[in-house]
Amino acid sequence: MTDTAQSAPKRPSALREFWYYFRENRGAVIGLYVFGFFLLVAALSPIIAPYDSTQQFRDHILQPPAWSEGGSWAFPLGTDPLGRDMLSRLIEGARYSFFVGVVVVTIASFGGIIIGLIAGFAPRWLDTIIMRIMDIVLAFPSLLLALVLVAILGPSLINAMVAIAIVLQPHYVRLTRAAVLSEKQKDYVTSARVAGAGRMRLMFKTVLPNCLAPIIVQAALSFSTAILDAAALGFLGMGAQPPTPEWGTMLAEAREFILRAWWVVTFPGVAILITVLAINLMGDGLRDALDPKLKRS
Repeated sequence: MTDTAQSAPKRPSALREFWYYFRENRGAVIGLYVFGFFLLVAALSPIIAPYDSTQQFRDHILQPPAWSEGGSWAFPLGTDPLGRDMLSRLIEGARYSFFVGVVVVTIASFGGIIIGLIAGFAPRWLDTIIMRIMDIVLAFPSLLLALVLVAILGPSLINAMVAIAIVLQPHYVRLTRAAVLSEKQKDYVTSARVAGAGRMRLMFKTVLPNCLAPIIVQAALSFSTAILDAAALGFLGMGAQPPTPEWGTMLAEAREFILRAWWVVTFPGVAILITVLAINLMGDGLRDALDPKLKRS
């Protein structure tokens, strides 16, 4: 008996098993590295930015990138219509974009998980009311609803984040409720209920930990959606306000110069594209690694 137990192969740790399935998706690994790079840039932006993001160089207005004719390595990515260094503003803008993503996902997921748990354990009439409200919110185009909310609250980055979080919350509610209804039918929940576990213990200690896998994937995908929506609201003048170096606001300030100074529009757009693409690729890898149905034996 002892020899048999010792000779049995050890089950890999949860973290090692997760990384094994995650790294099978090459795109997800690349996305993770790119995401980590942008996160490092955002964290170190006060140190690595060549200039202050609002500092104006009036003698270098709309100066092209260093490799173009008339460019200078003092401003590697050129300057904007007010003579501000594009590289410094892009680096500082990474902080705002990641700040938006973290705040929006935190608010949306926290509220969505709580409401989803309540809906999953509530009586049928209350569950129906909650889900119909979520359906009404989802019936509106997300960006249009965010615009309406920001128009009511007033244009600012904080209000834009609140509006985006409200728009994204129904996705967490529906996902959490579905996972709760699935887990409630399992034997371990019945055993905990028979053992005398209260409603709050069943919700938060017994059921919720087993519902986190799809929520984590949704959080990763919502992160990129939050960055996109914040950039869209900034571009429309309803998000971050000048001179804040948020990527969407940078696009809005530069749109009239698109034909004569391509770099003032191209670089913020490329930054948004690469960041969102990296996060989406990483989200696909998280789904592959956390969903047991997608794991290959």
